[in-house]
Amino acid sequence: MPLSKRFSVLRDPVHGDIYLTHEELAVLDTRAMQRLRGIKQLGMTHLVYPGAVHTRFDHSIGSVHMAARMIEAIRQNAEMTPRECLGVGEEEARIIRLAALVHDVTHIPFGHNVEDQTGLFRRHDTAYRFQRALDEKGELGRVLERFGVRRDVVNTLLASEGEEEAGREVPPYWSQILADTISCDILDYLQRDAYFTGLNISVDPRVVNYFRIERKSGNLYIDLTKRELLREDILSEVVRLLEARYYFSERVYYHHAKVAAGALMARAVELASYADLVREEDFYDQTDASVVDLLERRAERADTVTKNRIRHLTGCLRARRLPKRVCVFPRYANVEVQEELVERTFSPGAHKERVAIEERVRDLVRFSTGREVEFLVYCPSAHMQLKEAQTHVQWPGEKDIRPLSDYSASVPRLADLERSYRDLWKFYCFADATDTDLLRKVQEIAVAEFPGAKNVYRIEEAPRLGT
Repeated sequence: MPLSKRFSVLRDPVHGDIYLTHEELAVLDTRAMQRLRGIKQLGMTHLVYPGAVHTRFDHSIGSVHMAARMIEAIRQNAEMTPRECLGVGEEEARIIRLAALVHDVTHIPFGHNVEDQTGLFRRHDTAYRFQRALDEKGELGRVLERFGVRRDVVNTLLASEGEEEAGREVPPYWSQILADTISCDILDYLQRDAYFTGLNISVDPRVVNYFRIERKSGNLYIDLTKRELLREDILSEVVRLLEARYYFSERVYYHHAKVAAGALMARAVELASYADLVREEDFYDQTDASVVDLLERRAERADTVTKNRIRHLTGCLRARRLPKRVCVFPRYANVEVQEELVERTFSPGAHKERVAIEERVRDLVRFSTGREVEFLVYCPSAHMQLKEAQTHVQWPGEKDIRPLSDYSASVPRLADLERSYRDLWKFYCFADATDTDLLRKVQEIAVAEFPGAKNVYRIEEAPRLGT
């Protein structure tokens, strides 16, 4: 019996029993996949929610499980409506499952902070990173090549990230099952993140049952119709999933302490990179724990000032001495200057301007107080949006499938959710100090760096012990 037909069962705390083929187990046993056991799914979130120590390895297995559930539902729906819908063949399912299994293999430790915030490294989802990780010269690539699926898996992953050339090589639904706006990826990580953070958020995977593939376009969609009537129950399940995604963004993904910890790591990597102590490639085989050790070892080669700054930053991470907020510029108070703030500090190529701002504030604080302070700026993308609302649906009375967001006027909860998601945007300034007077001085200097922007954060007196 071929390995693709033989299954073993793993017990997962979120989904229960998960069945993996022996091909998939062989992929899991490669060094590249085993490394993911050391990459936390939520980065620094465990410093806020201690239970959030689940890994990208766990999530990779869960994604295969949810892909299998989606494929099963698609097949059942295709049997009921064969003229309108496509099914998923056995060989297709094999490729999609393997692609789901390896979709996170390019992640580096704290990658969202290091890649997005510093702008120094290529993002994990670029063609270069996928092609390098799955190159047939490497162990993982050789395993996939031996199974005869490497090229299809690579093209599926590239298509899921918008690579047009790869998208022409595979059917649209291969990549959409993997990474569409509602996909096996989000259907696993929302449930997994809820379980390990301990947040009481219900994510009902029942929505999986309504996935179909449109025969004429090959696109994945959710059918919201029955006898030309709107299925309010299915629509409600979709919106509840979007509400869960928003809730996690508010409570977990953009929690200020998680952001502060990520900014510390990004600064340590930045200092090491500017001093030619590390390169992007040095991070490809690292874990969360080993990368901190790497930075500390490489810091020994640097000049005294750089060495001490890097070791101070990694020491803060190890001891959870997180920098404090000194300024918060939320979108609701800064709509007119939001684009300017992003352009100065977050846009491609802007990292040098951001570093110049940070060093200038640091110098001014030293000049006016005689104190050394690390000053950190964090700016998310201006285009924070509820991308899951872009999932395609069949709406009653409509001939073609369209993004759910096109029907916001008919779904008030959706419109409110999209506005709330945009208003999550906050521009932060942090300083690694605890003295209230020093923090206020940093705030005064920082506010002057961003004229026209409104800071809403007030620095309170630190509570005294015993009071």
